[in-house]
Amino acid sequence: MEPWGAALYGDPCEACGFDWSLTPQEALGWVSGWGPRLAEVTAGAEGTERRPPRRWSVTEYVCHVGDNLRQWSERVQSALLAQQPAVGGYDPDALAAARGYAALPLPVAAWSSRLAATTWVEVLGRALHDNVELQHVTRGTQTAADVARNNCHDAHHHLWDIEQILSLRL
Repeated sequence: MEPWGAALYGDPCEACGFDWSLTPQEALGWVSGWGPRLAEVTAGAEGTERRPPRRWSVTEYVCHVGDNLRQWSERVQSALLAQQPAVGGYDPDALAAARGYAALPLPVAAWSSRLAATTWVEVLGRALHDNVELQHVTRGTQTAADVARNNCHDAHHHLWDIEQILSLRL
């Protein structure tokens, strides 16, 4: 099985400091605050800023967070609505290229990611209530609690990436 979550990133995350012991409800709360957090961090940003070794610009990270939350919402809904718990991985770089992340304006990416976060909170709330389990092709069984923490980490980590990129601004 592929390592993921705390096994992959450390506990706390060695880069962003994410604490994996947060409860699933705390993860939902954190993601529900994505829009205001993002607005605060990106105030005055153009969206095109980037800083090696990070591979993406500010806008591209924002797009990724939105798409990741959206995809996981769909995966969880597949289990909830169609009793199809099997999920596979995806290539985030291929998705970024196909969707043209770099060409989107930051305000549009932020709007889209806020919508995705709102939907994700609703879907994961129901999944936690219903004790949904997914079967990931390379990670094995993932409970709704696992998905909540892992997706929250992704958003938290990439907000940290954005903060690092924008810390060069004076």
